[in-house]
Amino acid sequence: MTLYTRFAAHLDAALDALVAAGDLPADLNRANITVEPPRDVTHGDLATNAAMVLAKPAGANPRALAEKIAARLETLDEVASVSVAGPGFINLFLTDDTWRAELSAIRDEGDAYGRSARGAGTTVNVEYVSANPTGPMHMGHCRGAVVGDALASLLEFSGHKVIREYYVNDAGGQVDVLARSVHLRYREALGATVEIPEGLYPGDYLVPVGQALAAEFGDTYADAPESDWLVLFRTRAVAAMLVLIKDDLALLGIHHDLFSSEAELQAAGKPEAAEHDLRARGLIYDGLLEAPKGQELEDWEPVVLPLFRSTQFGDDQDRPIKKSNGQWTYFGADLAYHYQKAQTADALIDIWGADHAGTVKRIVAAVAALTGGKTRFDVKLVQMVRLMRNGEPIKMSKRAGNFVTLADVVREVGKDVVRFTMLTRKADAQMDFDFAKVVEASKDNPVFYVNYAHARVASLHRRAAEAGIVCDVVDLSQLDTEDLALVKLAAQFPRIVDTAAAAREPHRIAFYLYDLAASLHALWNVGNDRPERRFLLPDNPALTGARLFLADALAQIIRNGLGIMGVQAVQEMN
Repeated sequence: MTLYTRFAAHLDAALDALVAAGDLPADLNRANITVEPPRDVTHGDLATNAAMVLAKPAGANPRALAEKIAARLETLDEVASVSVAGPGFINLFLTDDTWRAELSAIRDEGDAYGRSARGAGTTVNVEYVSANPTGPMHMGHCRGAVVGDALASLLEFSGHKVIREYYVNDAGGQVDVLARSVHLRYREALGATVEIPEGLYPGDYLVPVGQALAAEFGDTYADAPESDWLVLFRTRAVAAMLVLIKDDLALLGIHHDLFSSEAELQAAGKPEAAEHDLRARGLIYDGLLEAPKGQELEDWEPVVLPLFRSTQFGDDQDRPIKKSNGQWTYFGADLAYHYQKAQTADALIDIWGADHAGTVKRIVAAVAALTGGKTRFDVKLVQMVRLMRNGEPIKMSKRAGNFVTLADVVREVGKDVVRFTMLTRKADAQMDFDFAKVVEASKDNPVFYVNYAHARVASLHRRAAEAGIVCDVVDLSQLDTEDLALVKLAAQFPRIVDTAAAAREPHRIAFYLYDLAASLHALWNVGNDRPERRFLLPDNPALTGARLFLADALAQIIRNGLGIMGVQAVQEMN
């Protein structure tokens, strides 16, 4: 039990005592009560809003209730003082020994520090990347891939069972375009001179696929009608593209548990099953589809289609699940896919590009309907990344064949730089990936700044050995207020993990690590002007031992956080 969860338990015990004394009703909802650092560190080490949350439903004065709660908390050995501020906020200062004990806990728990069982017994399906299987991964896919993978790791760190899933869109028109593009490369491999017309995929990555088909089938399909080879070439092309995609993702350290095929899902009748279920509950009906709101289309003719009652769940109009030709709409296929995912998970998370924002409301409505509201469903939108080189944006077009591949970027700057950089902004915020900036050795580059902090700690033991400093006994009472300020920040790591997992926001880990690194660098730099503040003091092995212990604990936190992000902590920086 970490410090924040322990004090949450102390607070619960204090509230239970007030209930037993008749000062509080027994059935109050405590879900919105928090124990967290106050915004102003001069106010205390911890703060709670318990009195503010409970006063109104309890029919009590919030400040008077706060005084009663404070009286219970100030009896704890770990508490130095308690005060009530404003209308009823409770601030606590903890004893220095409490922070020293938490520092020991960080070192004792090591890789497990910050882990929790909050998600125990809960299975979460995280579906991410899911790029059309029409070519290798490009940088347009990278951010969603990293955000999804880091989120999956974050949830696992919080005790959830996680299913990492990739949805293969192999049932739409884009894979027919892929098959036709491969057929041209197949004919080319047989000796024909071909030109790739506009609208097909011109990339050289399809050349080996065409060559493989030529080696296997000879000229059997060279002049055959499309109906003879389209399905075969589509199947082979998709399989070849998935090999490329998996290889590219592996360069980023990403491996999915499950690849689900849209074509297989439809062949198995899953959309029909979802439609049957929703019709039985009156959530799908045959109705007249009107023209899209706000648009005047001269050739629009109202048509009767199966419609999902998405307006019952906040959408602005009911949505068709089938087209007039009987094929499933994107929404209809997605509805069936989520229906399938919900059978094996308690919560679903989709990582989507921001260009899909318009469909979020309806698919959230569909999942709420399909699961009766029992399955938590989050859609995290990820903005595109603008690649920059020499101050100029790099233009990309997959159809034109001039896109920047993920593999090229990883080989140039490294997996860890790419992964960390993708988490240095909120997922729904715009991002520039500047090839020069992401490898820059400055505090403006979080990738460097955090790793430099870890490398600095790693260097301490080497330098201590070179200086002949021997620390036989660790006495943490040597640590003073300035040292313990770092412990207070380090002790927030489990709370940051918990809140990041609950919010489905892995970037919070990157933000926290930057703050922790900045505090470590600041304390380190103080030693340049005040020698007594240095970590290594040859004439004071007792204090050196305590500060080495502190530094090692901070490095452990950095490793744990970077591990969630899928980034390797470095021992040295060149």
